[in-house]
Amino acid sequence: MAGKVITVAQQKGGAGKTTIAANLAVGLTRAGASVALLDTDPQGSLGRWFMARRDDGIEDMEFSTASAWGVGYECDKLKKANDFVILDTPPKVDADLRPALRISDLVIVPVATSQVDVWAVESVLDLVERENRDALVVLNRFKAGTRVGQDVAAAIAALDVTLAETTLGNRVVYAETLGLGRGVQERGRGAAQDEVDRLVAEIRRKLG
Repeated sequence: MAGKVITVAQQKGGAGKTTIAANLAVGLTRAGASVALLDTDPQGSLGRWFMARRDDGIEDMEFSTASAWGVGYECDKLKKANDFVILDTPPKVDADLRPALRISDLVIVPVATSQVDVWAVESVLDLVERENRDALVVLNRFKAGTRVGQDVAAAIAALDVTLAETTLGNRVVYAETLGLGRGVQERGRGAAQDEVDRLVAEIRRKLG
């Protein structure tokens, strides 16, 4: 049976795409699934994370890169040998994103706590809808108890989209572990690990 493809997409840079992709990969691997990473972002942040991990002797997932139009071919190969393929995309929404969306079983759209992110998410969701894919919006770097956090949550809830039950907090540990080629789950118990564990479980339920 072919693996499931999870694409992380957002028009706005700095929304946390790579952070979510990396932590999902670690979380799924720790849950016993085989995982492959596919980086289509020319910045190569996910690839750098993977290499930092590999340089430390951790070889628990596959990695590959692809151009926008080669993503389908590369993904087909990875799906045959892995339970999940996690695809990181460039911070833009145009025709180059369509091939990645077409092969996706689920599109994760991170939204940080700012109104600018809310505006940016609408174009992503429009393209996801055109490709008839399922999307899941994840509130990332969420500042609980703040007025802006409440406003962003309300604005997303008003859109015709599925909002993840799990939110990821505005925690330094996400940036610290990313730079080390790690996921927060590998840092010991804590709020961030609990968040990612819940998000992984939620995604697995959604994908069946």
